[in-house]
Amino acid sequence: MIPSLVYLLPLYPLAALAALEVDLDDRESIKAAAAQVAEDLLKYYHGHDPGHTIGILPGPPPDGDYYWWEAGAMWGALLDYWHWTGDDTYNNLTYDSLLWQAGPNKDYADKNWTASLGNDDQSFWAMSALIAAEYNFRNPPAGMAQWLALAQAVWTEQTADDLRDGGCGIGLRWQAVSLNPGFSYKNTIANGCFFNIGARLARYTGNNTYMDWSLKTWDWLIDIKYVDDKWNVYDGADISNNCTMIVAQQYSYNAGILLQGAAYLWNYTSDQIWMDRINGLLDGIERVFFIDGVAYEPACEGGVCTADMLTYKGFLHRWMGYTAQLAPSTAGRIMPLLKSSTKAAVAQCTGGDNGRQCGFHWTSGKFDGLLGVGQQMNVLGALSSLLVLDAPEAVTNTTGGTSMGDPHAGGNKMTYDVLGPITTGDKAGAGILTVVIITFASVSLWWMAN
Repeated sequence: MIPSLVYLLPLYPLAALAALEVDLDDRESIKAAAAQVAEDLLKYYHGHDPGHTIGILPGPPPDGDYYWWEAGAMWGALLDYWHWTGDDTYNNLTYDSLLWQAGPNKDYADKNWTASLGNDDQSFWAMSALIAAEYNFRNPPAGMAQWLALAQAVWTEQTADDLRDGGCGIGLRWQAVSLNPGFSYKNTIANGCFFNIGARLARYTGNNTYMDWSLKTWDWLIDIKYVDDKWNVYDGADISNNCTMIVAQQYSYNAGILLQGAAYLWNYTSDQIWMDRINGLLDGIERVFFIDGVAYEPACEGGVCTADMLTYKGFLHRWMGYTAQLAPSTAGRIMPLLKSSTKAAVAQCTGGDNGRQCGFHWTSGKFDGLLGVGQQMNVLGALSSLLVLDAPEAVTNTTGGTSMGDPHAGGNKMTYDVLGPITTGDKAGAGILTVVIITFASVSLWWMAN
């Protein structure tokens, strides 16, 4: 994903009409509040309107705030919302969008997104398709892309040597296209997504080839020291220095994606090593990403955020919720933390024209004036994840899963470098990416030196 800078400028409403209200001890109240948050989230989506593109949010910059990946993440959040609350209001939009954006090769690598295509971007769409498979979401007709096969295609394409060469071992590059800035960067989120998808495909299909790759990916993250012995999870490094100059920023979704993947592997294997890793990751998550029981994004909540960073808290809440369900012994630790954080999240939802839209800073106790897709997704994820333990567990192909797979999907991918021409907007996005990489790397090196 290629971030755009979002400066923390106040967007305070002229008048607050009605704050978001919820009783977190009442399931129906949680559902009602989540429905309001989802409704306000979808106000940012116009893809089904005439003249717009199905499945995407306004953008990418400079045409709007959001890159392609974020819409893919949003549909996954709405699938969780549907599964955990029972509200199918947005299922048709989700169905259309996940299929429309699958691309001609049914691999979420459409040529329209060539110059901003990260392996993590592709993975977020694949993970949403995988949620659809795991929840027995409505299957597309024969001949169209299928949920399980879409995830398999993305996973297979990301095993390619040209995405893993150049140094630092087998780690996956951040960008999927060699012409893109960031192609020489190997980061945790790209590898974490690959690890996560592999864990889930192994559990769903019973094919341990997927798990074998997840094990190698985990070992690589540890060996390269992106995850240290205190369960800090760092962002990544460039292959030009053999990944030795680690960008030491910590983002909650990096730790969260590993936590969820570990929970799937625990659920699949019952191997104690994965429970130990789950507990280690939870130790790090609680220490780094929560303040007095409230989710906090330390790399961002000091002043300037990217549009990407404004989404991370929602992922963390949802993936911790998955963990509580897949590894039940963790529920007593996770669920009270999610509840206290959600209480703070809801308390600051007093913004927008209707007086109930949400900001980003949850620890402050008041609305910060920041409105957007990420802020709504965060609170939607927080509220809906409180209902996870009462929802059916993700299925597999032996426990009722009906999605059709294709183990050969993604085996004949088109070369990304010739997928399509780079547009002016793409160049602008790539330029922003370069600035962001340099800026954050510089900050991180200063941090490590002090």
